[in-house]
Amino acid sequence: MRKVIHNVSEMSISKDSLSTMPYAHKVMMVNPAYFNIDTPINAHMLQADGSPHLLDKNKAMEQWQELKKTYEHIGLNVFVVDPVKGLPDMVFCANQSFPYLDAIGNYNAVLSNMFNDTRNEEVPFINSFLNAHGYTTHRIASRTMGYFFESMGDALWLPGHRFILGGYGFRTDKRIYNFLSEITNAPIAIFELKNPKFYHLDTCLSVLNATSAIACKEAFTEEGWQLLKSIFINLIEVPLEEADSPGFACNAHCPDQKHVIIQKGCQKTLQLLKDYDFVPLEVDTSEFIKSGGSVFCMKLMFF
Repeated sequence: MRKVIHNVSEMSISKDSLSTMPYAHKVMMVNPAYFNIDTPINAHMLQADGSPHLLDKNKAMEQWQELKKTYEHIGLNVFVVDPVKGLPDMVFCANQSFPYLDAIGNYNAVLSNMFNDTRNEEVPFINSFLNAHGYTTHRIASRTMGYFFESMGDALWLPGHRFILGGYGFRTDKRIYNFLSEITNAPIAIFELKNPKFYHLDTCLSVLNATSAIACKEAFTEEGWQLLKSIFINLIEVPLEEADSPGFACNAHCPDQKHVIIQKGCQKTLQLLKDYDFVPLEVDTSEFIKSGGSVFCMKLMFF
């Protein structure tokens, strides 16, 4: 079954008809030793007066270590990849690859064509990690032809199902989803992103389980919002003031369909999560939010 779905009228697929796919249960993180924000590449990396944020590197390392401990506390194995000097954003390791299992359970991953040239240099190092863990990796289109794809920054699996939600408009090219659907044998619902503050789908949508998600309505077109509502029985609307930095609430991560790791201080979102019986775990990723990333960006789930 392969199909790219643009709107509600095309959403004729029921969850019961979808192939299943096991949950990813391993976590990969990249040590932030070379993390910096010297070269702004998104709308969060400058202060209101246009000057760069000041980065506290010691605090950033402490925050990264606390996030790693949080994953370990809820029973997940964390694999750490060494950073590479000159690649300051490699810590945001959701962006370089898209792991999945094929129909017979083999490990596969699609590699990114990153929009930014320096960020694209991160991809071979993540590729090496995946190869070492038994993955067959694929490139699905030509970056030189503008087929940009930023993997799990913009493409999110519906937990337990062979179904993808894909964002496009800022970092990922819409055309890539025809290739991705073909190679993963999965239908994909795609969403145009309209607000530069939400340049990846994972900045405005966090899939909690197969029936629940948190999202910021202001990041989507009306057509996209209605499509989300057709997919999730519980579409929990996060207020804009908490979805935007410094809260970045929608960059939360629910790795086990119960615990939601989220930037501290998003009080309205915390209460919404509790209302739907999720267990929020607050962490501080404020130094990384200065670069436009938080919890979800700072890890890769793999099988």
